[in-house]
Order: sequence, then structure tokens, then C-alpha cells
Amino acid sequence: MRNLQIGAAARLWRRVFLCAAAWTAIVPGTFAQDYPNKAIRLIIPFAPGGTNDVIGRLMAAKLSEILGQQVVPDNRAGAGGTVGIELVVKTPPDGYNLVIGNIATLAINPTLYPKLSYDPLRDLQPVTLIAKVPQVLVAHPSLPAKNARELIALAKTRPAELAYGSGGNGSGAHVSGEMLKMLAKINLTHIPYKGVGPAQIDLLAGQIQLVFAGVPSVVPYVKTGRLRALGITGPKRVVTFPEVPTIAESGVAGYEYVAWFGLLGPAALPASRVAQIQSLFAQTVNRPELRKRLELEGVEPQLTAPQQFRATLAAETVRWKKIIEAAGIKAAD
Repeated sequence: MRNLQIGAAARLWRRVFLCAAAWTAIVPGTFAQDYPNKAIRLIIPFAPGGTNDVIGRLMAAKLSEILGQQVVPDNRAGAGGTVGIELVVKTPPDGYNLVIGNIATLAINPTLYPKLSYDPLRDLQPVTLIAKVPQVLVAHPSLPAKNARELIALAKTRPAELAYGSGGNGSGAHVSGEMLKMLAKINLTHIPYKGVGPAQIDLLAGQIQLVFAGVPSVVPYVKTGRLRALGITGPKRVVTFPEVPTIAESGVAGYEYVAWFGLLGPAALPASRVAQIQSLFAQTVNRPELRKRLELEGVEPQLTAPQQFRATLAAETVRWKKIIEAAGIKAAD
């Protein structure tokens, strides 16, 4: 009799377990109410100081506050952002290692680096777009050019003498500069760094003349006169610098570059965990105080579902392959 009771109890618990499993499959993320139960590492694949870093640290701070669990920014610079991306590809797919990728590391590098060790669409799991950010071309105040039009005229009289810094070969700043060279028919010298932050340090010191940077990373320097904003790379002026014309307005027809930034994890990240992380980041970005801070920094919040982000990534990879090949842009110059 006792054996029959034990058997009945075992069957009952088995049914309970199966029902719970079925419910978990129906309701994404239900099984993971304990996430996160330890610190999350947010990899920023560039040196401190650039737009990736600004966005990553703002997100990490606010997310830590919301979760009551630490989200740790981890700068892993090198090879145009590929070092940081490669790192997250190799991490366990548990949601505790994420990366802020951008247009360069995800859509541009696959064309510029034929032997790239990762395929963004194969080896990463898109979670959500976070923001779109136009770049601004900034100059050291000693440069005798007040805007992009004057810069182009000056560059034509001093071919290859003016140097612009970027966050590395293949970075968004590199592509921005090469597009300007091609469309304006000028010759600038490209100086690659391990991130826009180090490039800005040399720009502030007068070691180079120009940098293409995300708006957030240069706001304090432009506002205090330590740098001069010459032109916006996007299709319209930005609220942060309303008096600065776009490069297209300055006579370079067809010029447009807008960087985008998104959150990704390892490819095998479960769909339920992806949905959970996307929801957490959406809640974070939609906090009025953070949204206002991002907009004041020239950042346009841009949230999407994981599937939409994957579709954007695929389309942008095709688009930039055509642009890079037409412009003859190389990873090393």
C-alpha cells in the first residue's frame, strides 16, 4: 500500500512539473524571475570617451538603479571595435555578458575585414536598437575654417596636410572621413586610434586638426570653445548645435552618415531571455529623465524588437557594402 502511495505521489509531482514546464514555454521569461541575480557585464568595444562609451555608461547606471543589481561597463577597445565583439561571441549565452554594438562593428566591418572572426548575423543575437546618433565634424580652434564649406576650400589648397582622427580603421569616423574625401574631392590624412576618445585627446592638444565624433562625446568641448563644430553628418541639424549646418547643406551633395547603436548577446541566448533583456532596456530608455538626458546629448532613442533589429542589421550590411566598395574604402590606409 505504501508503495502505491509513493507511486501516486510521484506521478502527481511529475504532472505538476510538466504543467509548469508547459506554462514556462507559453509565457516567455516566466522561468527566469531570478534574472539578474548577479552583476551584468556590458561590453563597450571602444576606449572611454566616445559615443559608445557615453551611451553605454548612461544605460548601465540607470539600469543598475532600476534592477538593484550592478551593470558594469567594460571597455574592450581594439581593431575598430572587433575585439569587444569577439569577446561577447565567446561568452556563455546566459544574459550576463552583453555588448553595445554599432553601425561600424556590425554593418561596416564585415565588408572591410574579409577575414573577420565573427559574422554578426550568425554569431550574435540582436536584442534591441538603442539609439541613432549623427556625427559632428569638429576641429581644433587654430584651424582657419569656421564651417565645412571653408574646410573643404582650405583642404583643396593643402592636400594631405590636414589630418583627421578616428576610432580605428573601419570605424564610423573613418568611413565618414572617407566619404567626405570622395564626395568633396579633397585629400585628408587619416590617423586611426583605439577609439574616438584618444583621438579627441590629440585633437584638443592640437596634434591633429579634425575628428568625426558622435555628438554626445564633444558637447562640453564645443560649448566651452575648446573645439569648433564645422558640420553635422546627418540629414538634418541637431538640437544640441542648431547653428551648425549639415555637411550636405555646406555644398557636399549626397553626404549623409548617421550612426546607430544596439544591444546584442551571444548567438545561443534563449528567446525568453532575449525578450526579458529587451523589456528591461526598453523600460530603462523610456524613463523620462534618461530619455531627456539622451536627447540633450544629441542622441535619438530608437527601440525595436529583436526581429526588427536583425532585419535592420541585415539591410544595413548590404547598404554599406555597396558604399564601401564604391568609395574604395580600405581597412588600412
